[in-house]
Amino acid sequence: MVDKRRRFFLSKYLPQLAGKAIASFQDGVKSAEEEETFEKFFESYKSSHALTLAYPDEIVLDSARKAGIETEGREKSEIVKELLKKRGSR
Repeated sequence: MVDKRRRFFLSKYLPQLAGKAIASFQDGVKSAEEEETFEKFFESYKSSHALTLAYPDEIVLDSARKAGIETEGREKSEIVKELLKKRGSR
């Protein structure tokens, strides 16, 4: 007689676990790619220049202070980067 629990494990449960593992791996890869793209955007002044110019300094600084971000002695691009990270806009 065949053990039905073993058959279930091999035919249903194991493929289901493999599918979940693959999906989680793909989500991790996608998240890492998004993080890399986000970081690359702020690596150079040329790429982030338009974003930092789009908003007046006072609006950026006020938004950062409200979000609890330290602004003293920091570049505007650093503040914007941290603000976007904190707000989940990446």
